[in-house]
Amino acid sequence: MNALTREMYAGIATGLNEAAGDFGVRAVVLTSEGDHFTAGNDIADFLANPPSGEDSDVAKFLGSLLEFPKPLIAAVKGNAVGVGTTMLLHCDVVISSPSAKFSMPFASLGLVPEAGSSYLFPLLVGYQRAARIFFTGESFGAESAQEMGLVASITADPLLEAMELAGRIAKNPPQAMINTKALLKASKHDAVAAVMKAEFELFSLALQSEEAMEAFINFMAKKGK
Repeated sequence: MNALTREMYAGIATGLNEAAGDFGVRAVVLTSEGDHFTAGNDIADFLANPPSGEDSDVAKFLGSLLEFPKPLIAAVKGNAVGVGTTMLLHCDVVISSPSAKFSMPFASLGLVPEAGSSYLFPLLVGYQRAARIFFTGESFGAESAQEMGLVASITADPLLEAMELAGRIAKNPPQAMINTKALLKASKHDAVAAVMKAEFELFSLALQSEEAMEAFINFMAKKGK
């Protein structure tokens, strides 16, 4: 289910940073192999290699999303858990399959939201809806995600539509695309960066807490049944 490991975070960050610096790359599509976008963090790997500093692979990945200067499109199917949903808040266009399911169960695991989601998600969907989803960890489907504005369109083949859109974007003058994205993001960039830093510090502290450890143990126990 594409649970994310430290190596996967590092690989995606490297890919995004290389694409950012390659003039031949005009747009990037984030997608997945298999039936699911991502099940979120690989819990065993996450606990063995907790992201405790700004030089961690997770922090580098989040930074590469925030600073990516070109159009970023996501094609999502199946489960998009935790960072699988929060990373979409940094994408310019998200295309979903009808069966996609989104969730951000951070508080349920004794943690806090990350990737700037505590700022970006309420801004997108309103405070009360965001609070309910964060507090309960409840999941929501593709239609709800589209109604919220998290998803632009729903289609049986999200990757095909994403690639077609990327192809259309790639035909446009590249610097105009970069400048347009910069203008669209300008009013929020610094605020998101500040929130991401605060989230990361609280997330790191929460990882060391007894309630997070108990929540992880309960999660792993349920998973093993």
